[in-house]
Amino acid sequence: MNTTPSRTTTPPTTTPPAGTTDPAEGTADAVTEEATAQDSPVKESEPEDAPGTRFDAADPTTASNDIAEQDDDGDDDLEPDHFDEARHGIGAGAAAVVSAALGVVALTGTWTGRVAAERETLIGQIKTSGGGSASQQISEIYGDAWHTTALVNGVFAVLALLVGVFVLVRPAFGAPFEKPQPTWIRAFALAGVALGVLGVLISAGMYFDLFAALPSAGAPAAG
Repeated sequence: MNTTPSRTTTPPTTTPPAGTTDPAEGTADAVTEEATAQDSPVKESEPEDAPGTRFDAADPTTASNDIAEQDDDGDDDLEPDHFDEARHGIGAGAAAVVSAALGVVALTGTWTGRVAAERETLIGQIKTSGGGSASQQISEIYGDAWHTTALVNGVFAVLALLVGVFVLVRPAFGAPFEKPQPTWIRAFALAGVALGVLGVLISAGMYFDLFAALPSAGAPAAG
């Protein structure tokens, strides 16, 4: 009979030496490194100078000022110069109004024409003061004054016609402009041309005695 007590075998517990890593901890570190390696390509693929990067976020005031300056430059290029537009229309408008006024003056008569007619009348009276026939007196005193009035009115009518035509044809021969000629300017210019043509016709008819002939003196009755 064996009297020696039985021994229970206990698995020895080994402590890893200093400086070594626990296998469980090594496994956790390996998993962490693998996840980091998978995320790193995505981060590296981001461009450094993409919109909204650190530069823009660091200085938003500069970016906003640059955008505002670009918008102002674009607005200055697109907006027309109102001063140039007004200056372009002032000359043409004034000329059109002058053309219409000259046409009206050519039809109604002027102070210049009246003075010239009175002068011719005075000259005729002086010429016939020493004697002359009745036909000569009519021609010198009345006919010359009539023709002088028609001539002066005809000159104003021609001026109205020329100024109106100039205003109408000016856009075709001058420097090109973005906007067409205003309607009211063309209306005044056309009115000046029409009145000028009418004044020329009437003045020519008066000067050449087409509408009414000079009166003639009758033959003296035989005594």
